[in-house]
Amino acid sequence: MVFLHAATGSVRAWENQIKAFTSAGFRFIAYDRRDWGRSVPDASDPQPGTAADDLEHLMDYLKIDRFHLVGTAAGGIAALDYALSSQKRLRSLVIANSIGGVEDEDYQKVGRWMRPGPSFEALPPELKELGPTYRAANRAGAERWIELQRLSRPNGPQAPAQTLRNRLTFASLETLNVPALVIAGGADLYAPPAVMLLFARHIRSAKIVTIPDAGHSAYWETPDAFNRAVLQFLRRVK
Repeated sequence: MVFLHAATGSVRAWENQIKAFTSAGFRFIAYDRRDWGRSVPDASDPQPGTAADDLEHLMDYLKIDRFHLVGTAAGGIAALDYALSSQKRLRSLVIANSIGGVEDEDYQKVGRWMRPGPSFEALPPELKELGPTYRAANRAGAERWIELQRLSRPNGPQAPAQTLRNRLTFASLETLNVPALVIAGGADLYAPPAVMLLFARHIRSAKIVTIPDAGHSAYWETPDAFNRAVLQFLRRVK
């Protein structure tokens, strides 16, 4: 299984998933996406490249033919982009708490209405990405998330954002045939259940699970529920 972290995370963010999935018999693979965590881009390669190409090259390097892919938030955008190019390599696809990167103008209008420009972006990351129930009930966990978020980007100027290999639209998502699970958080300010349902409706055979009190970081806020949902889904994948 390969896990793609959020823009507020790094490989360290999956600390609540490793034991659950390795105990279930899976090989757990996570890595710092380019310009996150401890990644060091190769100056000899064209920059910034695409996250989909980076993942493809990593799987080639590890000699992995087929695998399950889990992406959360911005990692979910990378996962969808990869799936559109290399779905034959995927055993399954899990997209959690992600705006998905879809370019359809009607969908973009929904995003602008829900997240009104500078006023939303000015909020601290923990207010945007951790649900209020979690912040109220688990201060230590919230502080740990904040610590990992602050460690998620290397010091110094950031490289240009990676582009996508594909144009992401709802029409393009309808070409996916890979077994898919969509996970929504009931308290997610970025991608509430109504938004995640749009993705589930446009991916063939996709199932959707909503974790009621979770915000944009369900994998962190409600790891037991998140892990259970993914593992139950995987048991149904042939």
